Amino acid sequence: MPELPEVETVRRGLEPVLTGARLTRVRQNRPDLRFPFPDRFVERLEGATVQRLDRRAKYLLMPLSTGETWVSHLGMTGRFTLDGTQIGAFEEPAPIAGKHEHMSLCAVRGDAVTRIGFADARRFGFMGLIPSEGIEAHPWFAAMGPEPLGNGFSALHLGEAFASRKQNVKVSLLDQKIVAGLGNIYVCEALYRARISPLIAAGRISRPRLERLTAVIRDVLNDAIAAGGSTLRDFANADGGQGYFQHRFDVYGREGQPCLGEGCTGVVRRIVQGGRSTFFCPSCQRR
Repeated sequence: MPELPEVETVRRGLEPVLTGARLTRVRQNRPDLRFPFPDRFVERLEGATVQRLDRRAKYLLMPLSTGETWVSHLGMTGRFTLDGTQIGAFEEPAPIAGKHEHMSLCAVRGDAVTRIGFADARRFGFMGLIPSEGIEAHPWFAAMGPEPLGNGFSALHLGEAFASRKQNVKVSLLDQKIVAGLGNIYVCEALYRARISPLIAAGRISRPRLERLTAVIRDVLNDAIAAGGSTLRDFANADGGQGYFQHRFDVYGREGQPCLGEGCTGVVRRIVQGGRSTFFCPSCQRR
């Protein structure tokens, strides 16, 4: 499933095309994805102007001139595609072939028209149109913790959230009520860089180690975003390209391979925690 860096990569790819654009020729090719499309979805998007592109955790948020926000979740295989920019608002952009494209539209900025499609082979993604005012209180977002790249994420926050917590730190960091948007890949990588065992109880981690962990989480996410995210199977950015951070994994997917730590003779191990694979070096990441 695309994680925060992949979703942020898509947001940055769509931003220059959609910000300030008027949405036209909206087409919906099926009634649902994971959930049904909103009532009158096409009618409510048609003619609206996108004010900006935001991201909350793994959601894309596009506030519209209508007072609603178009929300999109990529699920496992969802992807937006830009099919080229054409000059002249009265030209009909060529259609994108493929049975998995479930909706499309044109973004009009001045005389430039860009066709945008959304495809989702497994249909685990979904879209919503919700009032922009008070969006943080919407059930999708109300219980979320702070963004790991935002000012609200700190060692103090983690210390308070982890206080007396007996659950291991790996599963705790995947709790969206503690930190919004962290996923399995980047938690594994961050714990390795911070040299913290995924087996340690979250409540037992000292304040200095939490300081290190919060800094490393930011570094890992920023490094992944700079590399365009990670492409393991289905992810592609808005231009159809793939990310490259998977070539820089220290532990994820490297079960049985030598640890990359300088001077370490350990071997990367895989265990299952909370139903997810955890990769770590038992030698480097001690409790």
